[in-house]
Amino acid sequence: MSENHLAADFASEITADFGQWLSVNRGLSPQTVRAYLTDLRELMTFLVDSDSEEDSGVSRLRADLANPARIRAWLGSMSRAGMSRATLARRVASFRTFASWAQVRGIVPGDAGQNLRATRPDNALPTVLSAADAAHLLETARAAAYREDSATPNPVKLRDWAALELLYATGIRVSELTGLELANINKSQRTIRVTGKGDKQRVVPYGIPAGLAMEEYLEKGRPTLVNPEKPALNRVFLGAKGGVLDTRIVRGMLHRLTAQAGVPDLGPHGLRHTAATHLLDGGADLRSVQEILGHASLATTQRYTHLSMDKLRAVYLQAHPRA
Repeated sequence: MSENHLAADFASEITADFGQWLSVNRGLSPQTVRAYLTDLRELMTFLVDSDSEEDSGVSRLRADLANPARIRAWLGSMSRAGMSRATLARRVASFRTFASWAQVRGIVPGDAGQNLRATRPDNALPTVLSAADAAHLLETARAAAYREDSATPNPVKLRDWAALELLYATGIRVSELTGLELANINKSQRTIRVTGKGDKQRVVPYGIPAGLAMEEYLEKGRPTLVNPEKPALNRVFLGAKGGVLDTRIVRGMLHRLTAQAGVPDLGPHGLRHTAATHLLDGGADLRSVQEILGHASLATTQRYTHLSMDKLRAVYLQAHPRA
């Protein structure tokens, strides 16, 4: 077996160990662990592939992982490829966590992340739909489920409609949507209990339109999708074959429906941002929106929400005695 193959096997082994540590000791969500490991695998691939045949192998990889210059070279290659500053900042954070873990366990001879400075993420905000565009998007999803040429609603498209209504009504993360369980829906109070980052739970209300869409899906769509052989019987939103609904399916569905509706393209995070913006525009206070979104810090809510200038001007004219 070549030295590069040995290094690749070593990389896979420590990546798996790191992932287990993140899950057990840090209590991170599966989605967050997956993001960390994706970053780490890309770093390992870069280091192994860029080493020469004469200077490669496990010892070389250990040294590279402890060499800040090699890590900066990896980050520089991604920056030149056009990667956003926010993604680069996340990858720096991923590596710093890994480097500290690896040094403590004697896997690498030094902590290359200790003095590695994160790229300051830009404050570019995701696309936000107007209230009219959001309503049109949801109506497009509803109409797709109830096509005139079909006697019965399409179960997958009923699911899509209910999922979009709930995402917009609550501002929950797409991972919280796909992880939602039947026992965590309170129909009488129109609330859901979701598990967010760090396994923190919160209760989020939803409105009548989302409630109607959910009722239609649960009565007419979900029973058709249930597959007793799949390990997802307790999940609200199921895949087309009855398994766990993948977040990538939700993203693809949303991009497809925005195109059909003729509204600005956005992903689930953009819909979350839209919900938060509309709450604030409607008069909700920042603390309440923070609680609904599940942000640990108010500063995070302030970064992901913004008021229109018209709203700010109206508040100023109403509140300031010298306006």
